[in-house]
Amino acid sequence: MEHFNPILQGQQSPQKFITIGEVMLRLTPPNYEKIRMASSFEACYGGSEANIALALANLGVDSTFFSVVPNNSLGKSAVRWLRSNDVHCTPMILSSKEQTPTHRLGTYYLETGYGIRPSKVIYDRKHSALTEFDLSTVDLDALFDGFDWLHLSGITPALNQNCADFILRCLRTAKEKGLTVSFDGNFRSQLWSWEAARDYCTLCLPYVDVLFGIEPYHLWKDESDHSKGDWKDGVPLQPSYEEQDEIFHRFIERYPNIKCIGRHVRYVHSGSENSLKAFMWYEGHTFESRLYTFNVLDRVGGGDAFASGLIYAMMHHYRPMDMINFAVASSVIKHTIHGDANITDDVQSIRNLMNMNYDIKR
Repeated sequence: MEHFNPILQGQQSPQKFITIGEVMLRLTPPNYEKIRMASSFEACYGGSEANIALALANLGVDSTFFSVVPNNSLGKSAVRWLRSNDVHCTPMILSSKEQTPTHRLGTYYLETGYGIRPSKVIYDRKHSALTEFDLSTVDLDALFDGFDWLHLSGITPALNQNCADFILRCLRTAKEKGLTVSFDGNFRSQLWSWEAARDYCTLCLPYVDVLFGIEPYHLWKDESDHSKGDWKDGVPLQPSYEEQDEIFHRFIERYPNIKCIGRHVRYVHSGSENSLKAFMWYEGHTFESRLYTFNVLDRVGGGDAFASGLIYAMMHHYRPMDMINFAVASSVIKHTIHGDANITDDVQSIRNLMNMNYDIKR
């Protein structure tokens, strides 16, 4: 009998998508409590790349996730979470204690902010199964066979040298096989230094088709004399259109392989109220999205929702302004959903928000 997913019946995924990263257990005190006050924790799973796979799968894209998790109840539960959201997990490795001696799933604790109190994350992910597994043994030619799009981020290479070498090998193999490659630098200060992140992520740029964010990368004004500075030096976190357009053009001059750059801009009014908009360079022009102001239920994964929204819109050949507005609307909706991922299976609800249509749907 041929298997199919009845939820997605009648939807044809335009491309086959795969992403690679670490899936983690997330533990959060309920009701905005501080960790030091908590007597219980709400458990779910997440991780940047897994969040994107899950968001796209919910929107009907044929989406696959690759990682290594321990062959125990926690690892299996993480796989079930992905599979329950229509993510293909066939290539995932459930490792043995011989393969990954510490035999653990990475964990992080989220203390959710409220009002003027910001959120806080504590990582407990050293010696996770993904970092201990010998990733040089993974057959990437076989792993990427039949796929059209690969997404990677700067979080995985920050974990250790084993992962950093693997991600560069993934980028090279994907380009050799003709996949579209998207990359999000996703700097995490608790995992590596700013300079180490810039040094590594800059090595990734020649292989990237779709870039999310403008950091952490070196964009030297003079490659032979770094004392002249980086083109991004002095650019504010909330740039003007002209400032952002200048930076986009500097990226494209240096890396003409990049076909699209998208970055969202956040305005934090408080821990509970934010505004978002985005800029995108595409087909020779810089586009600026609408500005959305909203209350925050759960901020984690907002950047991943933006990335998945833009990937979805590109796959479905949206017009440029619709692409960037759909991406921002995807991120805004995620801020209203508990957990790491944008579990939204109704494209029209994102399009309604994209068009600032908030009416009840009857």
